[in-house]
Amino acid sequence: MAWVNQGMQALIPLINRIQDAFSQLGTTLNFDLPQIAVVGGQSAGKSSVLENFVGKDFLPRGSGIVTRRPLILQLINDPRAEYAEFLHKKGHKFVDFDLVRKEIEDETDRVTGANKGISQIPINLRVFSPHVLNLTLIDLPGLTKVPVGDQPVDIEHQIRDMILTYITRDTCLILAVTPANSDLATSDALKLAREVDPQGLRTIGVLTKLDLMDEGTDSRDILENRLFPLRRGYVGVINRSQKDIVGRKDIRAALDAERKFFLSHASYRHMAERMGTPFLQKTLNQQLTNHIKDTLPTLRDSLQKKLYSMEKEVQEYKQFQFNDPSRKTKALMQMVQQFTADMERSIEGSSARLVSTNELSGGARINRLFHERFPFEIVKMTIDEKEMRREIQFAIRNIHGIRVGLFTPDMAFEAIVKKQIERLKEPSLKCVDLVVNELASVVRGCAECVNRYPRLRDCVEQIVTNYMRQQEAFAKQQIAMIVDYELAYMNTNHEDFIGFSNAEAKASSTSTKRI
Repeated sequence: MAWVNQGMQALIPLINRIQDAFSQLGTTLNFDLPQIAVVGGQSAGKSSVLENFVGKDFLPRGSGIVTRRPLILQLINDPRAEYAEFLHKKGHKFVDFDLVRKEIEDETDRVTGANKGISQIPINLRVFSPHVLNLTLIDLPGLTKVPVGDQPVDIEHQIRDMILTYITRDTCLILAVTPANSDLATSDALKLAREVDPQGLRTIGVLTKLDLMDEGTDSRDILENRLFPLRRGYVGVINRSQKDIVGRKDIRAALDAERKFFLSHASYRHMAERMGTPFLQKTLNQQLTNHIKDTLPTLRDSLQKKLYSMEKEVQEYKQFQFNDPSRKTKALMQMVQQFTADMERSIEGSSARLVSTNELSGGARINRLFHERFPFEIVKMTIDEKEMRREIQFAIRNIHGIRVGLFTPDMAFEAIVKKQIERLKEPSLKCVDLVVNELASVVRGCAECVNRYPRLRDCVEQIVTNYMRQQEAFAKQQIAMIVDYELAYMNTNHEDFIGFSNAEAKASSTSTKRI
């Protein structure tokens, strides 16, 4: 490890400590820590790559989705010991790595259930070993298409969204694992990486299964970064086969076989020193260290700003007397006022402080309901002219009864018009429901200002929601009343009404123009 100085080498453990602190707090504090996310399809060989780094079998295996929670894997070089430790079982050293696998499975099932559910809550695992370089990787669930077990039908989108929450950040390097015996142009990992890193600045390509390619084919152009170029390039690795894994083939022996493969293959021997698991591990260590160094000024600035903000908040609470009713009342009033101000800003749109540039929110969504969705629902109520003519005929004949009518009765007109007016009630009531749903979302979002007091938050949400429900019932009552008003009396003197006199005037005007 002489290729990097000790000061720089200490950066990765430092970031690990910050990451652990955030995990224990259950928050990220909105910081984007420098990290490497491992992305790939289910059969791409992600697990084998990570196990080769450690030199031990310790990851769950099986059919379907095996990685169902993000695994933050912290590799720490320790020349004196070899063991694993989970953050949720701090102080408990796992020497048997079969037990590490079982603990990952048990901890995953504890949160997600035993039937293939997924969760965004990460598992933090540290591995101390003389055979590893300091490195932190986040193993993410493999991309899948078909749900299994009790997984929701949109499992593909859930996994995709989870992966994107990590790799979208500019501070995250992307380790895109792709099998060489499949078409690289359709690689799920590279396709997803390209969405957030179109220029390939943060992506490191890993090609697995080079030994399983069809005879006469190779990946030389890809590994030489000519076919699908990435700024950080590609590294080829050879993983153990399923037969080797079942037969418990030693990883050290597998690494020796990997080196022999690259040295003996005609297409790869000239680049053998830049291929294989040891080189990949060294490359990632160097890339992550340099990446941390590059992002350190921004991270330090963010930490200092957050520290200043929290220290200022702590000062406000230092003089707080828990047994002083007046202080409790004051604190409560401040939080209620904050909630009220946030509600007003969200609905009225009077502040640009937290304006989203990605989607509509709050009052803007309600505005869209009034001016786009509601008119669309009204226009959608198309009138079938043929059906209406039939209804008019029936209405006229029914009103005349046994008699033969001479003029069109007003009652027939009123019967048809009332039926059309009645149809306005349903979209109007539906609009109320949609607005109430949007307001409920605004309330939930604004109630986050009292998140540290869950009972108070629930109480605020309940009071405001109950009031909304009362006003919802009143609004629907008013809408029904307005429709009833329109049904009760037909104002044929209204300027929009085309009666006999207006129709006659229009016809006369048209005839005059023709002459």
